[in-house]
Amino acid sequence: MIRITFTEKDSLLTGFECKGHSDYAKDGDDDILCAFVSSACLMTANTVTEVIGLKAQASSVNGYLRLEIEESPEKARDILQGLLFHLKELDKEYPGNIKVTISEV
Repeated sequence: MIRITFTEKDSLLTGFECKGHSDYAKDGDDDILCAFVSSACLMTANTVTEVIGLKAQASSVNGYLRLEIEESPEKARDILQGLLFHLKELDKEYPGNIKVTISEV
């Protein structure tokens, strides 16, 4: 299962951690659900760090992605809200494969 935990401080999203695999595809097949989630998370992290230019801690390894914004998270509000909405919709459609939560920090 893919588990995505968004971090929130003072009602403002400050980042997310995404880990695991959806196990949606049969053995040997490409897992399109993992690709959906990975692509959305990577695009968000790249937009925050490279396009908006915010200082953030980011790491990505097979099956794991983390982004934690260190300054001015309000500048990334819309992109993080968009990712949260997108992943919650996938969570509804594939409840056995994706779990989205929000953690107050």
